[in-house]
Amino acid sequence: MKAGQRNFVLSFMLILVLLFTSACSGSGTEKSGGTEGKKEGNSEPKNSEPIKIGVLASQTGGLEAYGKQTLRGFELGLEYATNGTNEVAGRKIEFIVEDTETKPEVAVQKATKLLEEDEVDFLVGSSSSGDTLAVLPLAEEYEKIMIVEPAVADSITGSEFNEYIFRTARNSSQDAVAGAAAIAKDGVKIATLAPDYSFGRDGVAAFKEAAEKLGAEIIHEEYADPAATDFTSNIQKIIDQKPDYLFVVWAGANSPWNQISDMKVQEKGIKISTGAPDIAALATMEPLVGMEGFTVYYHDLPQNDINKWLVDEHKKRFNGELPDLFTPGGMTAAMAIVEALKKTEGDTDSKKLIETMEGMSFESPKGKMTFREEDHQALQALYAIKLEKKEGVDYPVPVLIRELSPEETAPPIRN
Repeated sequence: MKAGQRNFVLSFMLILVLLFTSACSGSGTEKSGGTEGKKEGNSEPKNSEPIKIGVLASQTGGLEAYGKQTLRGFELGLEYATNGTNEVAGRKIEFIVEDTETKPEVAVQKATKLLEEDEVDFLVGSSSSGDTLAVLPLAEEYEKIMIVEPAVADSITGSEFNEYIFRTARNSSQDAVAGAAAIAKDGVKIATLAPDYSFGRDGVAAFKEAAEKLGAEIIHEEYADPAATDFTSNIQKIIDQKPDYLFVVWAGANSPWNQISDMKVQEKGIKISTGAPDIAALATMEPLVGMEGFTVYYHDLPQNDINKWLVDEHKKRFNGELPDLFTPGGMTAAMAIVEALKKTEGDTDSKKLIETMEGMSFESPKGKMTFREEDHQALQALYAIKLEKKEGVDYPVPVLIRELSPEETAPPIRN
């Protein structure tokens, strides 16, 4: 073979090799699909490890009932949002519950354990504003998203806010807008009664701001020991001020309703207004039948498919019991996490989650909620109600006056 012919053949073979190599390379790219999160030549996700959620709740202590409601709702929420698989984007979801005992120092210990030993991807909680405020710095330190539910103190998404905090619970200012709308107007004199800690003081401050905008005057603020069982001196101070209304902010089993009744506050011309609480507390509010106030949730107020599923499933699983005040909040926290993970395709990187969740809308048993971009507070509906007696029900029932839209109850941005 002549030199020219030999060179032509070698060149032609080289071209064939290059074409073959190129074709193989193209075939490999198509096989992986350019899909982020997949190993080369393997359809399995890069990260198939379980997603871990640490849930902080009061399983003991003064807010034990609230913790129970939240936990039931959370478990139901995971089931609903994942169609019963407890899986999102190919990753199983596990959750670990820790009892804060309704003590901030214990909440810090339990949260640290969840973050360091269990290596959770999310925190959820807690039942107490005090517990929650103590844990917020840990979310920032460990760079993990914390979904706040059901704690309501304004400072959580206000002065103590950090970018890792998202709250599905309503806050004190949202309660205040609803509470003020029920009773505040020009010339009305109002006294307040609340527990002496962040929940109570933030609640009163927010109510005062909303009520004064509507022309009312707050003539007395009374703060009681959160663990008290005798409110006689507190109530007497309020009676002495002769307000038109007493607006009560309260949480926990040791409510002041019986003593308000025993001291005949309403018979003295002072009308009572408050947020309608959980069913156990409603049972102590017989003297307040006819009161106009607000509520966060009562099982027959929201009219949507998610709430219907929640009511039906809760009754099936818990011997006919109805979902209570904080059950839908637990469900919402779970649904928000799953919605965010669907959008990130299972990626639990906190920075990516923050970017995804800011401004994110998601469905809940109370309808659509949206995490406000500025402070990560979920904007949501509340309910203006009147307490009425209903046949076959052994407690005063919150009856809807009107639903207050997320736009109406949007609180001031305080962070």
